[in-house]
Amino acid sequence: MGERTEYLPVTIDKSHIITIGERLYEQSIELVRELVNNAYDADATRVDVTIAPEEITVADNGEGMDLEGLKQYFNVGSDLKLQNPVSPKFGRDRIGQFGIGKFASLAAAAAFEITTQKGDFAAKVIFDRDRWMAQGSSWSLPLRILVPDPKRGDGTTVRLLGLKRSFKPEHVTEKIAEGVPIRAKDFSVYVNSYRVTPKTYSGNRIPVFEGTKYGVVHGEIVILPAYRASKDDMGIEIKVKGVTVCRDLFDMASWGKAATRIRGEVNADFLLLTSDRSGFIEDSPEYAAFSKAMEETMAKVKQAYNRLASARENRRVSRALKEALERVHRALLLNPEFSPFGVVPFADPEKEGVGESGVETPAPGEGEKEIKIEDVDADSETEAAEEGSSLETEERPQSGERKKSPSLRVATPNAVVRRLKFGEAGVTCCLDHLGEEGPECMTEGTIIYINRDHPLYKRESKKKEAHILNIARLITQEISLMKNPEHPRDAYNRQSKLLRDAFEGND
Repeated sequence: MGERTEYLPVTIDKSHIITIGERLYEQSIELVRELVNNAYDADATRVDVTIAPEEITVADNGEGMDLEGLKQYFNVGSDLKLQNPVSPKFGRDRIGQFGIGKFASLAAAAAFEITTQKGDFAAKVIFDRDRWMAQGSSWSLPLRILVPDPKRGDGTTVRLLGLKRSFKPEHVTEKIAEGVPIRAKDFSVYVNSYRVTPKTYSGNRIPVFEGTKYGVVHGEIVILPAYRASKDDMGIEIKVKGVTVCRDLFDMASWGKAATRIRGEVNADFLLLTSDRSGFIEDSPEYAAFSKAMEETMAKVKQAYNRLASARENRRVSRALKEALERVHRALLLNPEFSPFGVVPFADPEKEGVGESGVETPAPGEGEKEIKIEDVDADSETEAAEEGSSLETEERPQSGERKKSPSLRVATPNAVVRRLKFGEAGVTCCLDHLGEEGPECMTEGTIIYINRDHPLYKRESKKKEAHILNIARLITQEISLMKNPEHPRDAYNRQSKLLRDAFEGND
């Protein structure tokens, strides 16, 4: 026998097509999102989704389909949208790609019905799964030509009939808000007559705008207030053509609790999607460029978060320091002999003057002054000296000379500084980050440094009462050592008395 060529038919089993459709989406609820996105691609300005116990209806006022459009609609794997990626009327970037989403509908419904109208053409198609499977090798569907309805106008309505599972309107709304470009101009979606609005977050907003050779990465990231922190929906939504593909933490897992306060979305339309549109082709140069852009973005977010966290923590520390100093001041009034600067002078409430004692703040208005803690700008206290210069000790001014004050060195810009005044003298308290290996506290001149990184300080700062007590303990310790430091036992006794009097009667 001689050689000859024969031909084998290439066939696709119907059940395989349906299986692919059923497995296309992780959740069957996403098929509703797919139908809404089809309406967006068809230049619809309004889509109405109606959720009922046994059926779902998705109606749009898009361009509709004529006979050729219907044939194309049921062309499995059609690349029409890839060949025409922009819609004709509004110039929208079309979302759909593979034309197999309609088969996903059969994962949740026994049949779907399409009614469409375009100009003078109107028709209805019913895709019943059981009947279609019973037809064997036939792939045709019954098409019913209708009389066009001028009142209806162009558009398409899809009904999912014989639902196999229930769909809650709120869940459908959430999925649409996440997976449909509802921020687009001239486009709105309603679920059971309620408009779907974009998800919004309150907090500190950080705009994202990073250029790459493939396109722009843009969006917004929000740092939520601490009381809104949550593990629910953690991460940043990555959107392509307005549709969320997935969420990503972008290495925020190493941030600890900080990650629970970060939300937002970024758009990168140039990213290549996997066939199920649940992820990206990560070994592509486009994804590498995106990753680099997001690395730079998240570094900015981390810096912004650290600034916010520091400011919030500083307010808490400042309040604790203020109360501790007020209590120490009260204790010194009760024990004036313990003051290292001599007898603590009392201020005349009617006539406050330079020799008053207390903890003062800058006057809120000219001629007004109240005795309380003084906030000190660390920068204004810092000498313009080279790093490592020693502190000046306080000296009595000679005739015509101005008294020199000790210079305050601050290790970090997050130092909290307040002053306790004893007549014309006093001490400055600086709570700063001096490192875990640094001293718990120290005094240079009349400046008391308290180390916020010390393990004991960090432990005691977790509760308000313990925090105030610990700060007062360290301040009274240093003040007690300023007087007769050669007798440590006397200093210890002075500290004990001051600390007891500072908190006597405290609830």
